[in-house]
Amino acid sequence: MKKYFTNILVLIAFTSFTQAAAQQAPAVHLNHIAVYVKDLESTTNFYKTVVGLEMIPEPFHDGKHSWFKVAEHAHLHLIQGADSIVNHNKNGHLCFSVADINKFVVILDKNKVAYEDWPGGSQKMTTRVDGVHQIYFKDPEGNWIEINDDKY
Repeated sequence: MKKYFTNILVLIAFTSFTQAAAQQAPAVHLNHIAVYVKDLESTTNFYKTVVGLEMIPEPFHDGKHSWFKVAEHAHLHLIQGADSIVNHNKNGHLCFSVADINKFVVILDKNKVAYEDWPGGSQKMTTRVDGVHQIYFKDPEGNWIEINDDKY
């Protein structure tokens, strides 16, 4: 019985400690995602023209950075300097939501950008179990991008 109460007291102390630590932890928010690229000019043009991201000023002014707004206080930073273009796995991808995925597909078609569903079916769309539609394609550097119509 004594061991039982000791275990209960340890559990209560641990729970109190973890709750206190969680309450003291600072809020964490996404600030930016940095993508290292070989060809900054074509990749910048792709994210601006095809993906439709808004460029924002970058502080370096050295011709090696392009910054885009992706949310109220979150950015995508493209940084020139990669030695080569790397083939990435689709599991590692950037994801953006749009109001109308069919209108976005028209932009991809207009720019001759191939897209696929999750299994890899060419020019197809996946419908998740929650009803969200999604497509996948690569930027000029081989980075996967998902576009979906999630109603964030």
